[in-house]
Amino acid sequence: MLAAACQMFLGKTEAEIAQIALETLEGHQRAIMAHMTVEEIYKDRQKFSEQVFKVASSDLVNMGISVVSYTLKDIHDDQDYLHSLGKARTAQVQKDARIGEAEAKRDAGIREAKAKQEKVSAQYLSEIEMAKAQRDYELKKAAYDIEVNTRRAQADLAYQLQVAKTKQQIEEQRVQVQVVERSQQVAVQEQEIARREKELEARVRKPAEAERYKLERLAEAEKSQLIMQAEAEAESVRMRGEAEAFAIGARARAEAEQMAKKAEAFQLYQEAAQLDMLLEKLPQVAEEISGPLTSAKKITLVSSGSGAMGAAKVTGEVLDILSHLPETVERLTGVSISQVNHKPLRTA
Repeated sequence: MLAAACQMFLGKTEAEIAQIALETLEGHQRAIMAHMTVEEIYKDRQKFSEQVFKVASSDLVNMGISVVSYTLKDIHDDQDYLHSLGKARTAQVQKDARIGEAEAKRDAGIREAKAKQEKVSAQYLSEIEMAKAQRDYELKKAAYDIEVNTRRAQADLAYQLQVAKTKQQIEEQRVQVQVVERSQQVAVQEQEIARREKELEARVRKPAEAERYKLERLAEAEKSQLIMQAEAEAESVRMRGEAEAFAIGARARAEAEQMAKKAEAFQLYQEAAQLDMLLEKLPQVAEEISGPLTSAKKITLVSSGSGAMGAAKVTGEVLDILSHLPETVERLTGVSISQVNHKPLRTA
C-alpha cells in the first residue's frame, strides 16, 4: 500500500490527496446511488453506507489509502424532497409512537385490569374461603350447640322424670292412705247403715207393710166396685142402644110405610101429587134464592134511568128470578106447573 501510495501521490500535497480520495468516494457513491431510489437511500442509510464503504475501500486500498470508516453526515436536496420525506417519516414515526404509546397504554390497562381482576378474584377467593371457614365454624358450632342442648334437655327431662316419679310415688302413698281411710269410713258407714236398717225395720217398714196391706185391700175393693160400676154402665149403654135401635127401626118402618103410601098416592094422582110436592118445596127454593141477599152487607145498583129504583129494584129482580122458576122446574123434572093447573085429575 505504501509503494502504491508513493506511486500515486508522490509530489502531491495533502489537500490534493484528500481531493483525490474525496472524488473517488463521490464517484463510488454516485455509482451506488444510481442503483437505489431516493426513498431507499433516505430510509436505509445504513445499507447505503455499507455499500459505499465496501466498493470505495477496495478501490482506495489499491491506491494505498485505507478507509477506516464511512459515515453519512446528512442527506439533502435543493427541492426539499428529502425534507418532505422526513416530515412524512417523522409523522409516521410520531404516528407509530402514538400507536405504540396507545398500545402500550392499552396493554398496560389490560395488564392493570387483569391484575385488578386477579386481585378481585383473589379477594373473592379469599372471602369465599373465609365464608367457607365461617360456615364450617357455624356448622360445627351449631352441631356442638345441638349436642349441648340435647344433653341439657336430656338432663332436664331426666330431672323432670325423676321429679314426676317421686310425685307419683308420693301420690300413690297418699292414695293408699286415702284408700285405707275410705275403707275405714265405708266400714263405719256399713255399720251405720245396718243400724239404720234395723231402726227402719222397727219404726217404718213394719208399719209401712201394714199400711201397704191395708191400701192393697182398699184398692182391690175399689177395683171391684169400679168393675161392677163399669159393667153396670155397659149394660145400661147396651140396653139404651137396643132401645134406640128399636126406636130407629120403628121410625124407619114408619117412614117407609109413609113413603109407600106416598108412592101409592103418586100412582093414583101422578101429576097432581108431583105438583103438590113441588108446591110444597117452592117456598124453600125461594128462600134459598133470596138467602144470599139476606147476608149481603152492601148492594150497589146500576140503573139506566128507566124502571123501578132503590129497594123496589131489588124486589123486582127477586120476583123476576121466581117468575122463571116454573120453566126451571119443567126443564129439571119435565112437569109443567101451568099445564097441570088446567088439566083434570086422573084417578086409577
